[in-house]
Amino acid sequence: MSAPQPLAGIKVVEFTHMVMGPAVGHILAGLGAEVVRIEPIGGDQTRRLLGSGAGYFPMYNRGKQSICLDLKSAEGLAVARDLAANADILVENFRPGALDRLGLSYEALSETNPRLIYCSEKGFLPGPYEDRTALDEVAQMMGGLAYMTGPPGRPLRAGSSVIDVTGGMFGVIGILAALEERHRTARGQKIVASLFETTVYLVGQHMAQFAVTGKAASPMPARISAWAIYDVFETLDEPVFIGVVTDSLWEKFCALFSLDDLWADETLRANNQRVLARDRILPQIRALIGTMTRADVIAKLEGTGLPFAPIGKPEDMFDDPQLADGGLEPVTLDTGEHTQLPTIPLQMDGKRPGAPVTLPKAGADSRAVLESLGYTSDKIDELLMKGAVSAA
Repeated sequence: MSAPQPLAGIKVVEFTHMVMGPAVGHILAGLGAEVVRIEPIGGDQTRRLLGSGAGYFPMYNRGKQSICLDLKSAEGLAVARDLAANADILVENFRPGALDRLGLSYEALSETNPRLIYCSEKGFLPGPYEDRTALDEVAQMMGGLAYMTGPPGRPLRAGSSVIDVTGGMFGVIGILAALEERHRTARGQKIVASLFETTVYLVGQHMAQFAVTGKAASPMPARISAWAIYDVFETLDEPVFIGVVTDSLWEKFCALFSLDDLWADETLRANNQRVLARDRILPQIRALIGTMTRADVIAKLEGTGLPFAPIGKPEDMFDDPQLADGGLEPVTLDTGEHTQLPTIPLQMDGKRPGAPVTLPKAGADSRAVLESLGYTSDKIDELLMKGAVSAA
């Protein structure tokens, strides 16, 4: 089956770097939009990050075209304006005012293209903090997520760029809403999504807990769980997570693991009773699970309706049978190496997004993009010669 292309025909121009802005473009591209990524001469520095940043560019820049522009030159800036004039959507995530100073603000570009939907991905929404520089980690620390993730007194960022990506997703939500509104008004608009407010939205459940109970939420490693059995258990080899989240599942769990004495105890039949007796129940269950292999535990739990999970590592996902059934798409990296990376996690009309894609070299599509704008070969050669544009 061909991949769904609900945004086919939608043109996106992207002035971005790192993760948050590129994530917006990647989602739009994965849904069929034509995305042109503007990189500086020589390519985006994100391409060359080491360590934990080495995966940023290939993960969030698939399915896009690349053009390299010198935005400090009048000629390069003119190309950028032409791209925006022909676009449905512009995405940017540079520091506040950076594009404004180049004459690429929403106000300036919408005069030429009133249908333009302009998405700014920032650290903060308008307010006292809006001019601060923010990163995913800054937002996690400020917004309470790091506090909730680590043990008491040891704030810990989440194990991926969760706020960058979620902030990008909120940007996409705003873009899609603006596209729908444009059908009625024929006008675009400016959208701003942010790291800090995204973080606070994610910890809103803990704010609500405080509002309801009057007690501050404890960090997750020290929390009082809503369920007695909702934890990671050591086996003879690899750990496994098990959750028993209803009274009927408690009955089933006791039967599966021959916990006759626990089931016979009628004071444990209700969930809240089990939570209060957690210190009595858990040692017995930990001892039992500790006599089994992870495979044995999973074999018992598979198909029972009880929540469980082996503790996976990112590298394990390449061989996951669930993901092998449409969750990964073939990617050719800009080095020519082949791999597979996660596709957009949706199904639409029975079909999954995702198709074989090639990560472009910096400027690989410069000439093709300029031709699509109506530039002549002589004009393109002139821009290349002057260094206002570069090609791979």
